[in-house]
Amino acid sequence: MNKAFFLVVLPILLASSVMSKSQNGEKLFRDWDANDDGMLSIDELPQNAKGNFGRVDANKDSRISLSEHLAFLGRKRVAEVPDYIRAVRNLNYAATENPRQTLDLFLPKSRKKTDALPIIVYIHGGGWKAGRKEGGLRRLEPFLRTGKFAAASINYRLSGEATWPAQIHDCKAAIRWIKGNAKKYGLNQNKMAAWGNSAGGHLAAMLGVSGGQKELAGDIGKFLQRNARLTCIISFCGPTHFLSMNKFPSNIDHDEANSPESRLIGGPLQKNKRLANFASPLSYVTKDDVPALIVHGKRDNLVPFNQAEIFHAALVKAGVSSEFLPMNDMGHNLSGPVVSKRTRDFLTKYLLAEN
Repeated sequence: MNKAFFLVVLPILLASSVMSKSQNGEKLFRDWDANDDGMLSIDELPQNAKGNFGRVDANKDSRISLSEHLAFLGRKRVAEVPDYIRAVRNLNYAATENPRQTLDLFLPKSRKKTDALPIIVYIHGGGWKAGRKEGGLRRLEPFLRTGKFAAASINYRLSGEATWPAQIHDCKAAIRWIKGNAKKYGLNQNKMAAWGNSAGGHLAAMLGVSGGQKELAGDIGKFLQRNARLTCIISFCGPTHFLSMNKFPSNIDHDEANSPESRLIGGPLQKNKRLANFASPLSYVTKDDVPALIVHGKRDNLVPFNQAEIFHAALVKAGVSSEFLPMNDMGHNLSGPVVSKRTRDFLTKYLLAEN
């Protein structure tokens, strides 16, 4: 081979290698991000990586962002939003200046449908005490890529700022805002799904079962004349009955005063049973609830697998269409082709009316 060949080909090979490593770095981050909040806590790291936590956490906020993760690995962060997606950031759905009451809207630049697009609303996890909307795009991107869906990722007030039912009030205000602005952005307000993981899965489930509950509707935002009813919901590893969580093995003492669930309702679960039931989706199941896809890892050591079993059983008993996907070899972090296909098939069925 001559010198000219190496001068042309070597830079291409090096660029390809850097891109591959960056993509691998992002995949590693996503695999470790068990609660899907776009940040890594020290508890989410594998044992052999925990020793580097302080070195990676450049701004010392006790969390690792994707940019900090990639910087530590010596790689550049790739563009967050692909060029085929239009992102409209930080839209205020509550008529306040609170950044926790904002959403990001994602629209495909090339639409496969000429009419209004169905929309997927993603709700982040983080134990209701952490997380942010920016982590949702990685879940939504495959659907946006098809040009058949629009999507949104929402923030909501965390438990350190406000206790239940502020979180569901925010989610419903976000749904109403999207419906109120559907014409402006070319959205089909009659074809909407909510999808969440962990705490976000709990909120998605609550959206699916609380359509007629006035005390959970709230009075936030400018579109109070609209309802927050959805077409379907997807819950990944979401808590559904707080008072029974401690009956099953978990790395969390859910009844303890500082547990995520206790902080959400403002006191220990077993000493505040009425509030615990008030915040549990299982309390609201009726025959009028929307179709659900429930996915849960049997090895989940944060939210017991039983939470999915009892919720699915209650929906089926009430006559609600519920699909249950137990993942035998997975824990709190759900991924892979089986999960992706089932999610895609479910959303296609209910939002696109395709078989």
